Amino acid sequence: MSVAPLSFVLTVIGDDRPGLVEQLSTAISSHGGNWLDSSFSRLAGKFAGILRVEVPAAQAEELKATLANLTPLKVVVETAGDNAETSRNRSLTLTLVGQDRIGIVREVSQVLARMGVNVEDLSTHTASAPMSAATLFHARAKLQAAAGLDAGALRQELERLSDDLVVELEETVVV
Repeated sequence: MSVAPLSFVLTVIGDDRPGLVEQLSTAISSHGGNWLDSSFSRLAGKFAGILRVEVPAAQAEELKATLANLTPLKVVVETAGDNAETSRNRSLTLTLVGQDRIGIVREVSQVLARMGVNVEDLSTHTASAPMSAATLFHARAKLQAAAGLDAGALRQELERLSDDLVVELEETVVV
């Protein structure tokens, strides 16, 4: 009887420089680990990311020790949760654009939480508005919600946050 591999979620941060992904991937593969999913970004001179790996149970502790000693990266290893289905079975994509201001992410996330919507993926950035000096906030999120969510009500609640907030909410087809 073979032992199932262990699944880990790693968060990674360090000063950005060439070779960091190679260093991380070498540590994982040298312990028989399989790199499954990842997302990385360069933010304010830092390399930051999250990834999911599977590793043979017999190699798990050695992999954790190796990752803890990687320099210049700081790696946090968490055991992955199970993939059990939840009551959230409706996938949505949210796109927002509006004047940037302090607290906009807090306000949007409060509406989502109040309506029982889970944020699975969130990307944000700011940019200068065309033909003005104003700074615009842009967000794109993948959401999960209960099948009975009223998407129109969610859109209205988000639009109430600001007169200039443009909200697009689309049903996402999961294949």
